[in-house]
Amino acid sequence: MRKTSLILLGAATGAAITLLFSQPKMVLDVAGAQAAVADTYRQLNLFGVVFERVRSDYVEMPDDSKLIESAINGMLAGLDPHSSYMDPKNFRDMEVQTRGEFGGLGIEVTMEDGLIKVVTPIDETPAAKAGILANDIITKIGDDEVQGMTMDQAVEKMRGPVKTTVKLTIMRKGVDKSLEISLMRNIIRVRSVRSEVEGDDVGYIRMTQFTEQTTEGLKKSITDIGAKVGKDKLKGYILDLRNNPGGLLDQAISVSSAFIERGEIASTRGRNPEDIQRFTAHGGDLTNGKPLIVLINGGSASASEIVAGALQDRRRATILGTRSFGKGSVQTIIPLGSDSGALRLTTARYFTPSGRSIQAKGITPDIEVLQDLPDDIKAKTDTSTEGEASLRGHLQGDAGKEQTGSQSYIPPDQRNDKALITAEDLLRGVKVNPAFPPNAKNVSIRH
Repeated sequence: MRKTSLILLGAATGAAITLLFSQPKMVLDVAGAQAAVADTYRQLNLFGVVFERVRSDYVEMPDDSKLIESAINGMLAGLDPHSSYMDPKNFRDMEVQTRGEFGGLGIEVTMEDGLIKVVTPIDETPAAKAGILANDIITKIGDDEVQGMTMDQAVEKMRGPVKTTVKLTIMRKGVDKSLEISLMRNIIRVRSVRSEVEGDDVGYIRMTQFTEQTTEGLKKSITDIGAKVGKDKLKGYILDLRNNPGGLLDQAISVSSAFIERGEIASTRGRNPEDIQRFTAHGGDLTNGKPLIVLINGGSASASEIVAGALQDRRRATILGTRSFGKGSVQTIIPLGSDSGALRLTTARYFTPSGRSIQAKGITPDIEVLQDLPDDIKAKTDTSTEGEASLRGHLQGDAGKEQTGSQSYIPPDQRNDKALITAEDLLRGVKVNPAFPPNAKNVSIRH
């Protein structure tokens, strides 16, 4: 990232010098730019004056680092909802999330009555091998009592470098005494992709986020489904992206490419006209052209929308559900040096293969399916996601076309999941809809 910035800066500087000498009128522009810079430095001097006054006169001694961090956050918050500063800890957490793996024990936990309760140990991890069971209550981590810790603090203590040990004190139902179990941390991979066979003829693939592990998880899912269901018997696939908040751009491209033979998947465009990047399919539909239905809803955002938009524009899949979130921007993570955290900065908008921006309006499904809401859910919970257009300071979408609010509820029991049931019925031919299968002859791609 830093090398690229320096190369671009050098090229830009060279061009400015060339123009300065070859076109005299540019001297005026340079003078104007110098005046703007001088004004900027005057504003920075004002910040310095305010900073010193706060340090010297505030009623209590402030923390200098917190003052600076608050100033940085205020500056970035004034840009858009997705630009932000990450302190070193948040930066590390973000890296763990996008990498999809970390040094840990391999247990899914929840907080209950101020203690940590094991939801389930993950197969083939230190926790599973050590005999940790679902519903175990963790009372101590090392020598520290869990009571009084937040969930994040407890998780942070259980994670750590691979090959280091941690002792857990556990209460187990039916066992009178507390158990002390020492575990050696190992690499834990977060499963962002899960799959199963619906009935005996439909492949169901669920993606919860886009991490470095997602494409490999997709490939494995396709292979596993193919092994369970013969290719002649397989009716098609359902790709479930509902409530998937997104993740890595390169994973969105490679996931799309797993279903598309050739052609553009997405493009990104920055502030300058020349800052255009085009991303194309790598070649090779891993499903051999089997019918595909993609499920989306109001919680499907960012990378999820890139995939849905590419498959929709390419007429490779039918999109089913409710309108997506509408986050049509790309953020670049810029590390700020050792122990200084990182900058998360919006650097581009992305566009689908046909050249449409979904910023603040989302992907409209080919087939809209609304879920039936239980009475208690209707009374207590707002099951719609407000969407990008509702966020204060969001990048503006196409004038007059912004959309907000879309259902994001998914029934916990698949037997009540109307979107999933409709997708299965379409694949099996029980239901018919003009949008399925999509007509590949209607593909209109702008280059």
